[in-house]
Amino acid sequence: MDKLLALKMFVETVRCGGYSSAARKLGISTSSVTRQVAGLENELGASLLNRTTRNTSVTVAGQTYFEKAVAILDAIDEADAVVADRGSEPQGRLRISVPVEFGRRLIAPHLSRLLERHPGLEISLSLSDQVSDLLSEQIDVSVRLGSSVVSEDIVSKRVGHFERWVVASPEYLARSAALCHPRDLLEHQCLRFDYGGTHQHWTFQSEEAPIQLNVHGRLQSNNADILREAAIGGGGVTLLADWLVREDVAAGRLTRVLEHYEINPGSASTCINALYLPNHRGSSRINVFIEFLMEILSVLPRGTQTE
Repeated sequence: MDKLLALKMFVETVRCGGYSSAARKLGISTSSVTRQVAGLENELGASLLNRTTRNTSVTVAGQTYFEKAVAILDAIDEADAVVADRGSEPQGRLRISVPVEFGRRLIAPHLSRLLERHPGLEISLSLSDQVSDLLSEQIDVSVRLGSSVVSEDIVSKRVGHFERWVVASPEYLARSAALCHPRDLLEHQCLRFDYGGTHQHWTFQSEEAPIQLNVHGRLQSNNADILREAAIGGGGVTLLADWLVREDVAAGRLTRVLEHYEINPGSASTCINALYLPNHRGSSRINVFIEFLMEILSVLPRGTQTE
């Protein structure tokens, strides 16, 4: 018995819910699939599938074996991709982690173009506002905004930059205290991104000394679009990326204030970085994605341009 072939047929049978469906997907006869899976069960001395005249389902032992088999097949595919990944044309799966709204608004609309350009490339896109552990999460490349990584264990490639704008709804500003100077924020409800701490500083750069304020407010969220929606609804003042609120400002849903300052939370920067492990240097999959990312950022309005 070809063990690798049998594993593939077993996995497809579970995924497709039956021998016939798996056979059609694999382009072979149903009897071939049945024979391979039966041989696998005989070798293991355990039933992997429950069979009835109407359907096929996986046993408890089969579910455990299925999960391990999928991991083995994925590892083989990844090993093949790594070897093929030094050529001029990218091959295999690229696992990417990007911030939630950045991924939804700036990356997702263009992914079909990237896949059309590179027929051998597969994309697995994970959306998270948390910093990914590239090694343990098996992430090939992570895009981070405002975080600079200085480490021998991580390669950081700057692909662009953006601005952070202080915005609030016209209705909120009309009923609230004047907001002409950064220190006026101490009299306002500040809608803050949840970085995990109870205090949050917004740092205002000016021609004189930086102004650092410990802002307060009753709403925090780890999702930037929640803060955007709350601001549009009149909930307070928030600090968000220009690419997220630019259309709202243009449409009058939000008003930009304190625009003469460069503002960042704490010591965060305005850089957009692509992070990957050193052993992925020269990866054609990562290289084409970084080129694609820089292409997207280069055509955005000023304030989110590549450097």
